[in-house]
Amino acid sequence: MIRQIKSSGPKEWTVYILRCQDGTLYTGIAKNAEIRFKQHQMGKGAAYTRIHPPQKIVFQEKGLTRSEALVREAALKRLPKSKKETLTRNVPRP
Repeated sequence: MIRQIKSSGPKEWTVYILRCQDGTLYTGIAKNAEIRFKQHQMGKGAAYTRIHPPQKIVFQEKGLTRSEALVREAALKRLPKSKKETLTRNVPRP
């Protein structure tokens, strides 16, 4: 089980979930999710998003340390898709 390490350092990391063109979801972390999304769209980064091109960002949690973001990413990746879908629907829209 992944445990959180000391939560020190700048809180500048974001956990994000992308919806891919085939309807699958991809979870990752970045300092800037929008820039990282564009990198995924250009085929840079994760092998998964090269095979399953991303369509849009559907979820973000900002203001985390790198350690917190890694722990949260691992927790989200363990969720079944149905729970991730519920999570993405409950995100307030600007």
